[in-house]
Parts: sequence; structure tokens; C-alpha cells
Amino acid sequence: MQQTLDLFPIGNCTASALIDRQGRFVWACVPRLDGDPFFSALLAGGDPANADAQGLWDVVVEDAVRTDQTYMRNTPVLRTVVTTRSGASVEIIDFSPRFRHHGRLYRPLAFIRQVRALAGTPRVTIRLRPTDDYGAHPCGRTVGSNHIRYVTRETTLRLTTNAPVSHIHAERTFRLEKPIWMFLGPDESFDGDVAHTCERFLSQTLETWRTWVRTLSVPLEWQEAVIRAAITLKLCAYEETGAIVAALTTSIPEHPAADGQARNWDYRYCWLRDAYYVVQALNRLGAADMLENYLVYLRNLVDQACHGCTQPQPEQPAGTIETSPPSAPSIPLTAGHVQPVYGVGLEPVLTEWIAPHLPGYRGMGPVRVGNQAHEHHQHDVYGQIVLSTVQAFFDQRLLRPATTDDFRALEPIGERAYEMHDKPDASLWEFRGREAVHTYSSVMCWAACDRLANAAVKLGLTERAAYWSDRAAKVRATIESRAWNEKLGRYAATFEGDELDASLLQLVDVRFCEPDNPRMLATMRAVEEGLRRGTFMLRYAIPDDFGMPETAFNFCTFWLIEALHLSGRTEEARALFEEMLERRTAAGLLSEDISFTGDELWGNYPQTYSLVGLINCATLLSKPWSSVR
Repeated sequence: MQQTLDLFPIGNCTASALIDRQGRFVWACVPRLDGDPFFSALLAGGDPANADAQGLWDVVVEDAVRTDQTYMRNTPVLRTVVTTRSGASVEIIDFSPRFRHHGRLYRPLAFIRQVRALAGTPRVTIRLRPTDDYGAHPCGRTVGSNHIRYVTRETTLRLTTNAPVSHIHAERTFRLEKPIWMFLGPDESFDGDVAHTCERFLSQTLETWRTWVRTLSVPLEWQEAVIRAAITLKLCAYEETGAIVAALTTSIPEHPAADGQARNWDYRYCWLRDAYYVVQALNRLGAADMLENYLVYLRNLVDQACHGCTQPQPEQPAGTIETSPPSAPSIPLTAGHVQPVYGVGLEPVLTEWIAPHLPGYRGMGPVRVGNQAHEHHQHDVYGQIVLSTVQAFFDQRLLRPATTDDFRALEPIGERAYEMHDKPDASLWEFRGREAVHTYSSVMCWAACDRLANAAVKLGLTERAAYWSDRAAKVRATIESRAWNEKLGRYAATFEGDELDASLLQLVDVRFCEPDNPRMLATMRAVEEGLRRGTFMLRYAIPDDFGMPETAFNFCTFWLIEALHLSGRTEEARALFEEMLERRTAAGLLSEDISFTGDELWGNYPQTYSLVGLINCATLLSKPWSSVR
């Protein structure tokens, strides 16, 4: 059976896993979201059902003919029911524990599975086959009386179970006569009865997620879709540091391609741009906890950038792609420079290398680890830092409102934005082979100065407010003169250029232009005419480092939906939004890209950009709650 992205994420903001439509764990990284894939079958190139498949955790039900899956309401706890030819059935519950315990949040690197018969006496085989070193070999293991230890280079996980350990170790088929529990977590003794403890963990985890969902201010319409997107965005957070990863996977190609020719990237890192859009969307739902935790990450990053900290850096020249994990000696960073992407632990070095033992999704390698974008200059990041932070100067709900000291710490970011607003960069699309002065980047630099002026007003810093207002006005004047193409009668994607780019639609979202501004209306028309392919939108329609784009970018389609609504075409926007909802996986999620025909998703999954677009459009288009009173 061919691999697809029809996958269900589970997790607890420390651990995450993707489970396929047959109830198999096919992807999970340890010890962090950006770590070595303990379950790597998603990128192993073959059919996970094969007898020799590795990198999975499978409950094989003998004579299975049907599998049904759904999340338990308002949680990331997955229920899978497998029915056999004879009518016997098996229920599998999968989750990662998350709840308050002893005054702190219990969210270990752990996965729990309950397997029980619902009807008849089915026979099952448990295949637990983790891999190490990016699929190079199976994990080492040791067997105890009630557990199996799986040893990797970086960590050791222990399976504790009330099932016969030898059945699991030998992959022996057995009758499922009583419920079994499996706790795969830290290499520590398991206190208490496994079944009773895991039952309690399940109950408390369900309560924790449902309580969080109750805090969300969801729109009247499309509530289920919005709630699922919000839960999944939370799963993309690494709570220990506050980082938010762009996706849970690496190297899912953007479109079908021969091995070695695919657009394959590692998205398991914190892009400041993506994280900004995530907290913006969740703020619209009232999820202040995500904002607060991400602000901790940002404050540490700003300190690191503005104080010129020494951090590990690669020895090889920029752009080098390694074929094995690199070493990383230390050299000083340039003070004030902010990268577009960092590791979940604030690591600035994400040296890109290729994992040789994983063939890739459907064999479409290479499988990349790390991301060369950490070397790029992408000047929009200065705006995203300020835009993510500025709410903290106004929001009285926060446990830690922003202070004058925070404002002072942000000013060097604003200075950097002003300095770089008219300088070439790699753009938000991370072109690897060319640079230009990109309008979107310049507009985000304007936003940094503009919002610093707003924050200064709030703090009563009259002189600083005037200073940043003046800087914002100068950047605006530059954009209006250099990004506006008089001949074409619209904004261009680059200064003195004529290219089209879907990011021009964001000039409304950041309040650079009003939606009824004649310049903006002309630009919206041009972007739609030039980049729309049926239902879906391209990022751009010019060749890049890998040729012409062959799939549409889901986030850009949501940008189009917003633009249609804001320009008065609301019914058309609603119809297009409903069509996008139809393209989601069974889990209610989207990846990065979609074929022009809309029949297949491509790119890393689940993709935060796409889920942000879903939430933003739902809140914008929904009927008000007052309409049901």
C-alpha cells in the first residue's frame, strides 16, 4: 500500500507521533520534535505492512477487513477500531499523557497504547520496531520481566506493559482476551499497576485537553475544524522552551519527483515567521498560553542576537550540504543579526545534511536533516519578532505583561529592521539561488517600526514614539516609491520589479494598506489573475532553484480567501473556504502543498501555515454568535 499523508498526529507538547490509517505509528522523533526518528517508516520508502518493514509500531489484527478512526472529542487522543472478517473487533487508544501533577505539568517523552477486544476474541500481533541513526539500523534492545528497553544513540525508551513481554519481543500472534496497556516512555521503573495508572493518565489527559478547548473563543461556524486545527497547532509547540515548529516532519516532497530531485526540506524547527502566524491565529481564539510561552522563547532569542552571543557554528562554507551529522565548533555571531529559523532549543546552527539510510517518502529522497535557511538573510523576521511581542504591551490577561525594559530590548530589533528595509534578502520563500529587495520583507520592517511606535505610546515614552513613527514613515515612503510599478499599475514583489507574489496580499493584514485602497485593489486583482490555478494559489509563478512550481501553496489560498472577503466577494470566499475544508485529511488537517487538481496533499505535515489559514478564514467568514440568539 502506498504511503499517504492521511495521518493522525498525537502528542503532548514534548512528544509527538503520526499514526496512519491502519493504526500504525509511522513517525515519531526523540528526544525532541527535531530529533532522530524513533519511528521512521514514513520515510522508509516501502509499504509499512510488509513483513520486513522497520520504524513502526503496529497492532496487526488477524483477518482485518475494516479500520475506522476518530479523535476523542476535543482532544488529540486517537481511537482506532479494527473489524475482522468474522465480526470480531479491536479498539486501540493512542495518546501522550498531559496533565497537572504535583503542581507542574506532566508531559513526558512517552506514548501510551491501550488495545482491547470490543467483540469476539480477535488475534493480534504487536510489531514494535524502532530505528536508530535516521533509519540506519534497528534499535538495540534488552528484555526484562515486564519491560523492553530500546536503546538509541541519544536516548533510551522503555516499554512497560501488562501483556506478555515475550509476545511483543518475539512478535508472537496471541488471543486478545483482556485489555492490554503499553507505556513507552523514559527508561525508569514504572510505579504502580500499569493498567490502572494508564487508565488514570487517559482520564486526566482527556480532561486537560477539553478544559483547554473550553478556553477558546471559537467562531459559530466550522467549530470542529477550528478546534482540531488549534489542538494541532498546540502539538507543534515544544513547551519546554516555547518554540513552535513549522511542521512535525522532514522531507515530504512539495510535488512528485524522481529520487534526488525533489523539493524536500526539514521543517522541524522554529521559523520566526511561521511562529508569528501561529500565535496570531491562536490569539484570535483567545489562547494566551501559547503567546506567553512563545514570548519566553523570543526574549531569549533577542538577548542572544543583540548581545552577540557565542554559539556553535559550522566549519564548512555557507551552502554546504553534508552527508553525515556535522561537528560544530564555536565562533561569535554578528550582534543584532536575527536568523529566520532556530532550533527548538534556540540553536542557531541547523547545518543541513542528508540521511543516507532513509529512501524518503515513497522513495522520493533525499531525506534532509537541518535547514540551510539558518544561513539566509530574510529581513521580514524583524517585523515578525515585534509583531509577536507587541500584544504583550496591551494585553492585561497576561501573567507577565511587557515592560519598559522589554521595549528597550526590542529597539535594536527595530533599528535592524530600519537598516535592512531596502536591502536584498532571500525572501520569505527562502530562495537559495538569488536575492532581491522583496516588498513583503520591507513591509514587515515597516511594521516593526510602526508597532514599536504604538508600544512607546502605550508606555508613555513620547520621544521614542515620535522616533519610531518617523522611521516607519520613511520606510513607508520608500516602499510606495520603489515597490509600486507605475507601468503595471500595481505593487510588485520586488523593488523596481514586475514579479507577482502571493505575499502582496498580506499588505492588508499588517495594516500597510486598507483593503479598499485603489493600489491594493489593483494588486489583489493582479495576484489573483496571475497566481490562481482554479481553486488554488501559487506562491509565485516564476522558476526558482528547482524550476517552475508544480503544486499550489495552501496558505496562499487562504490569503486569497481573506482578500476576496475584504474586497466584498464574501460568498465567493465562503465557497472557496468550504472547498479547502474538503481537501483536509481524515484527521481534519492539511500539509503545505496541494496538487493543482486538489486530489493529493504534498509537503510537510501537519503544516502550521495551512492550519493558521484555516483558523483565520473561519473567524473572518463565520456568522456572529449573536445570530443564534
